Amino acid sequence: MIGWVYRRARESKALDRLIVATDSSEILSYCKKSGFAVALTSSIHSSGTDRLIEVMDQETSAGRAANVYVNIQGDEPMVTVDHIDLLLNGLRTPTVSGLQVSTLKVAISPDAATDPNAVKVVTDSRGLALYFSRAPIPYDRDASGKARYYKHLGFYAYTAEALRRFRTLPPSPLERVECLEQLRFLEAGIPIAVVETAQDTIGVDTEEDLRRVEEYFRNSRRSTVDS
Repeated sequence: MIGWVYRRARESKALDRLIVATDSSEILSYCKKSGFAVALTSSIHSSGTDRLIEVMDQETSAGRAANVYVNIQGDEPMVTVDHIDLLLNGLRTPTVSGLQVSTLKVAISPDAATDPNAVKVVTDSRGLALYFSRAPIPYDRDASGKARYYKHLGFYAYTAEALRRFRTLPPSPLERVECLEQLRFLEAGIPIAVVETAQDTIGVDTEEDLRRVEEYFRNSRRSTVDS
């Protein structure tokens, strides 16, 4: 899984450096044998953002500080170059200056929106997040069928300033209730740009997810051969 994610993300020309961050000695060993840049991090982190902050500190201490950091979850083997480009473009949204955080969304069906494992997001007219929730938002009170639902994809781009600010903030009430770390930014008044992508992904949390991903790649290889 880590190998899939790393190799696909490495195709992006926009990333100056790609590092696997882990608290697992097994993954550390695998990455070293595979020639992947890897950072061993603490096992006490409660979120991927906290782990990324530790990597930022390590890189800064080594004289490799960056202005922008991209967080790609290790269970997202369907990540593409387009996902990464859209994330970085989100920080340059022309209608909003000084953006520090961006992420992605993809349109989903009303039925898919009822799944609490699929995090939903609603945005304002400028594409900034209003709220993220495991509940199906917006709620179609009159059953009009006109509500549009978007799933949040767990990719982020942060400025170094945003990560330093996140470190100073305690877990927020809504973050604790929903178990969604991005709500800490919103509750602190830090806007999040949400860019739409047409490319959905399957985050691998179960054996069934893994089978779906394997089937996706098998079909992709068949399509390439047929064309």
